[in-house]
Amino acid sequence: MRFLPSVSAAFARMPAPARGALWMVASSVCFALASFFVRQAANDVHPFEITFFRNAFSLMFMLPWLIRVGRASMFTKRPGLHAFRAVTAVGAMFTWFTALTLMPLAEATALSFTWPLFATVGAALVLGETVRRRRWTAIGIGFLGAMVILRPGAGAVSTGALLVLLSSVFMAISATTVKSLSRVDSPPTIVLLMAILTTPIAAIPTVFVWTTPALETWAWLVALGLAATVGQLTLAKAFVAADLTAVMPFDFSKLIFTAIIAFLAFGEVPDAWTWIGSVVIFGAAFYTAHREVQLARGGKERT
Repeated sequence: MRFLPSVSAAFARMPAPARGALWMVASSVCFALASFFVRQAANDVHPFEITFFRNAFSLMFMLPWLIRVGRASMFTKRPGLHAFRAVTAVGAMFTWFTALTLMPLAEATALSFTWPLFATVGAALVLGETVRRRRWTAIGIGFLGAMVILRPGAGAVSTGALLVLLSSVFMAISATTVKSLSRVDSPPTIVLLMAILTTPIAAIPTVFVWTTPALETWAWLVALGLAATVGQLTLAKAFVAADLTAVMPFDFSKLIFTAIIAFLAFGEVPDAWTWIGSVVIFGAAFYTAHREVQLARGGKERT
């Protein structure tokens, strides 16, 4: 039993970037597992229902924290915007979960790296943020990477791929909304209301497709809620431990872990185009994040 405290002490002594990297890798493992759990649960229940249980079980796992922060964190000056953010988050989950049932997991994960690019576009169009030539160029290169994966000239773009891109748009809208909310509400308020609102919103469409899950499916759904919750927690710890630009490169490990799981569980092997396109997309997303961090620190973006 003395082993755990010694490991914790050694972890605390590590440089901040190293701790952040480990937290990010842990988050990537959780989200890769979550994708696997979605695919397994989808053999029995509709993606709407999976979305509902993902939020319901996540809320259950978060209850101790919700009780600790108290009711004061529920008060907001912009309840409508919180509701809109919850709707977009549910939309992102539903389209993502559906896509995972229609296409290889690694290919879906590679395309999902486009969401920071959509978020940058949204920040420019909705929040009025200045996005100059170099970041627009990075965004354009990122979308070219998506075209490498999709290869539209080689045949019809699959429904699953289109759903991943739609999910990325929803995620970008949600992220842009959080930026706006952060101007008036504290982080605990944003997290708390997100957890509370998504479950009933996801329950509405679930009523129309409801089927009682089999015993094995319940296990997959609980595991999904746990993996998603731990994934969000470790992701937050990564961002607290070190700068975004120090930890974000390790988010690419999500694709590696997903590819390993997909190969072992389903025999899926991503082709070279998926790897090439994902590197291009991720590189562009990393550059845009790097520029945002520079600007947040007071740097100037002239081009």
